[in-house]
Amino acid sequence: MKSVIKKEKKIRRIPKELIYEMRYGSPIYYRDYDKVLSGEKSLEEVMGSSTLQSILIALIVGYLYSKLNNLKYLIATNEIGFKFAPRSWRNLDIAIFEKDKIIKEGIDNKYAKTPPEVVIEIDTKADLRKYGDFMNYAREKTQDLLNAGVKKVIWFTTFDKKVMVAEKGRRWFITDWNDTIEVIDNIKLNLDELLKEEGIKY
Repeated sequence: MKSVIKKEKKIRRIPKELIYEMRYGSPIYYRDYDKVLSGEKSLEEVMGSSTLQSILIALIVGYLYSKLNNLKYLIATNEIGFKFAPRSWRNLDIAIFEKDKIIKEGIDNKYAKTPPEVVIEIDTKADLRKYGDFMNYAREKTQDLLNAGVKKVIWFTTFDKKVMVAEKGRRWFITDWNDTIEVIDNIKLNLDELLKEEGIKY
């Protein structure tokens, strides 16, 4: 009984700023959140993006803006919050919305409730210890998004230079960065070529 009480007190001491995402009332913390609690790292250190992650997001967003119909679609980035169920929200690196739908919902300081057409993720800042590995976390998040009405989820991972593409009702697949994939409306993206065009080697 005492151990249960101690555990509850420990959970309550974790500041809400260290919660990265929420799934049906269960928090998913930032990676290394415990090092913030112990004073080894600052909150900004665990919340911030790496140079590589930031550059990849910027390149992909820039590329998509040059190809997308901006009268039909709106791109949101900077880890936009998406409320997909009660007491549940996910952070999204890049989200492509139908413009009319997201504007109808309202552009304000709250998390979006309108499902994006496409979500693009680059790695994650989530603490993965309870998942065992990255793929268990990615599969869970992807399925949550598809169940909520997102039509396509694309993951780029930097540790192995792979890309996972998932669509509801279709076969998910994993391929390499140098493969060309369709994002939306026949707009195709090859991340390896995009990096080479910018003179970036990784």
